Amino acid sequence: MKVQTHFIITGRVQGVFYRASAVDEATRLGLSGWARNRRSGDVELVAYGDAALIDQLESWLWHGPRMAMVTGLVRQEQVPEEWEEGAFRIRGTL
Repeated sequence: MKVQTHFIITGRVQGVFYRASAVDEATRLGLSGWARNRRSGDVELVAYGDAALIDQLESWLWHGPRMAMVTGLVRQEQVPEEWEEGAFRIRGTL
């Protein structure tokens, strides 16, 4: 079953390649979506794809790359949109 999920990740997640690494992981899993830094210092990510793969991505998001220190993660399911299959991109800062 395909789902769309919105994540906000908090902690030391900017300046440590978190966003780019999250895009790499989502792409490896075959998910579609985007990730961006927020002015607040958080990272925001929307992922679309198989529910089990979104769960795998969430597990990765909790630790991220080596220099990251995740202190919180908020997950919210969304109404799925139309996505280009396997296209995961970086967006500009919000």
